[in-house]
Amino acid sequence: MPSTIYDVTTWTIPGSPATTAYTDIGAIVNSIIADIKTNQPNQASKPGAVIYIPPGDYSLKTRIVIDISYLQLKGSGHGFTSSSIRYNAGNTSGWHEIWPGGSRIRVENTDGNAEAILISRSGDPRLSSIELVDFCLDGLSFTPNQNSYRNGKIGIRSATATDSLRITGLGIVYLERGIVITDADALHITGNFVCENGNCIELTGSGQASMVNDNLLGAGYVGFTIFAENHFGLIVSGNNIFPRGKSSVHLKTCTNNTITANRLHAFYPGMIQFEGACHNNLIGSNHFLRNLESFPAMTGFNNGLDDLNGLVHLNGSGNTVVGNHFSYDVPPANITPSGATPTMVLVKSGSNNYVATNHTVANVAVRTVVLDGSTVNTKVLDNGTAAEFQALSGATYGFRATP
Repeated sequence: MPSTIYDVTTWTIPGSPATTAYTDIGAIVNSIIADIKTNQPNQASKPGAVIYIPPGDYSLKTRIVIDISYLQLKGSGHGFTSSSIRYNAGNTSGWHEIWPGGSRIRVENTDGNAEAILISRSGDPRLSSIELVDFCLDGLSFTPNQNSYRNGKIGIRSATATDSLRITGLGIVYLERGIVITDADALHITGNFVCENGNCIELTGSGQASMVNDNLLGAGYVGFTIFAENHFGLIVSGNNIFPRGKSSVHLKTCTNNTITANRLHAFYPGMIQFEGACHNNLIGSNHFLRNLESFPAMTGFNNGLDDLNGLVHLNGSGNTVVGNHFSYDVPPANITPSGATPTMVLVKSGSNNYVATNHTVANVAVRTVVLDGSTVNTKVLDNGTAAEFQALSGATYGFRATP
């Protein structure tokens, strides 16, 4: 039986011996996938294969297209290093290194496609058990300037339904969109360093029973750190999310999901934002820190939301927000609108939402919970004093102040 383990540095494309992994790793991987298909024609026996990327610098000129199940694309090092710090540092002649390392793929995309890796297949069944492990996708630069987060490049796009897609141990840097996954079930994104991208993780279409956990994440001011729409049973847990994404976690029409034990640091309001009807979600035991942008190159940017939006912004019914810690440290002159009292949790719509035992530490007076006038039967327990709670006219609720 032919080998099911391939090394990109030793593979030769039939008819194109001059092409190597160093000149175009995309063409090499696509050729290997074609060989896997040829060697595994039996419908009842398709074990798949491992494609190994040793540490090194590889140019990707041709988009990788994965259209087989049971494939592991595996490197030996995520290679992340900050490109933003380097581009804004000026003279780096004395630095030890200036580019990402490990199994580093330079996303050049001279074939006219946006994606470095596209996962897509028509027909049945859906693709399953694809694994992307331990390598680096480096978008190289942004245009028109290095702080724009714009270059049209996408790291990984899964465009058709998948089951048990696993993305682990990747370094993804300087791409306009890092990971874009459509219609995924049992997706697992874990242990990655995804930072300095316009958007980090986008879960689009719909999905269920997926996990985004134990990642280091930081999007640009133009985009989402974690975005999910129409998801059911998503767990977002144990992530360290740092600025400067326009939100930390953004759910759109999502139900029965869990956001727990994350550390969230942001320069803008709307750290957890619910859009549309989001029902029966749990937000618990997270640490929120909201303070002010201090990097001179980025001080002129924001996400367009003011401090009345809330650090947590709820839309929908039956949601629970419990046991979280909020740290708010913004100079009064920088609060918007001018003179406003900042909101920690805004219940914007819905019925039977439950907000309890959250703790807030702030340098200014705050509203720990605000209820919109349209909200019904909200329960607010032990979140602060009566002066820190506000219910707008028309809201119905039960309230108990912190003793």
